[in-house]
Amino acid sequence: MEHIRSIEELARWKSEGREKKLGFVPTMGALHEGHLSLVRLSQSKCDRTLVSIYVNPTQFNKAEDLEKYPNTLEEDLRALDAQGCDAVFLPDAAMLYPDGLEARSFDFEGLDRYMEGEGRPGHFEGMATVVTRFFDLIKPDCAIFGEKDYQQLSIIKQVVAKERWPVEIVPAAISREPDGLAMSSRNMRLTAYEREDAAQIFSRLQSAISKLNSQESTPETFETACIKALNAVPTINVEYVRCCDALTLQPLDQFDASRSSRVFAAVQCGKVRLIDNLPLF
Repeated sequence: MEHIRSIEELARWKSEGREKKLGFVPTMGALHEGHLSLVRLSQSKCDRTLVSIYVNPTQFNKAEDLEKYPNTLEEDLRALDAQGCDAVFLPDAAMLYPDGLEARSFDFEGLDRYMEGEGRPGHFEGMATVVTRFFDLIKPDCAIFGEKDYQQLSIIKQVVAKERWPVEIVPAAISREPDGLAMSSRNMRLTAYEREDAAQIFSRLQSAISKLNSQESTPETFETACIKALNAVPTINVEYVRCCDALTLQPLDQFDASRSSRVFAAVQCGKVRLIDNLPLF
């Protein structure tokens, strides 16, 4: 596996496989099986796969979250090599932000209005800035994004369509632990007790969905019941539970089984913030 640390090395590596279909998997490191599943999806669709590892400062709202983000680079490189990844791109801030650490301005057409956009101002601008910079440098044929960050995935699709980036955005299903917890780099910061409680996020949302009657329930009563169930878990404190249209990400006024929709949740489990989402219908 090639390690690419400069724009010149990236250009050389790309020129060597000019005729081959290139898949791209952007990450911030601290890789787990969920990330590796994205790599495998890219490998199944493309001739060559490039993974980036870069912790992007402009998408963090709190300096302490950036400081606490785990750094497991050596383990990450070994895992990617074992997976048969073709190359890993390890840029620095000067490569991605030649004019300084500042995010672009975007119009996400309401996709950022709720959920993560409410409590993390500037997060999606920072994310979209670095992703489009990667697209500009790498020019991949396809890029893989996981559905755990469903709102991020929706925004990337919108930016790609609006700015006409010639890249196919490929969604990947959420990878879960055997007990249902969505795989996340943040999970390694949970204590053993919190890790047990964290599994209840999926379990209790799934239980609520299984009992959902779209004719008798309203989104508001469903969300209230989910919040109550999750807050009953000792180490969990709910930030939000919201039912939204799967395409527009606007909150639902009423349930409609013929309409693609999802429930989104963010909680504090101890000192660790976790998110998840599941389809409703």
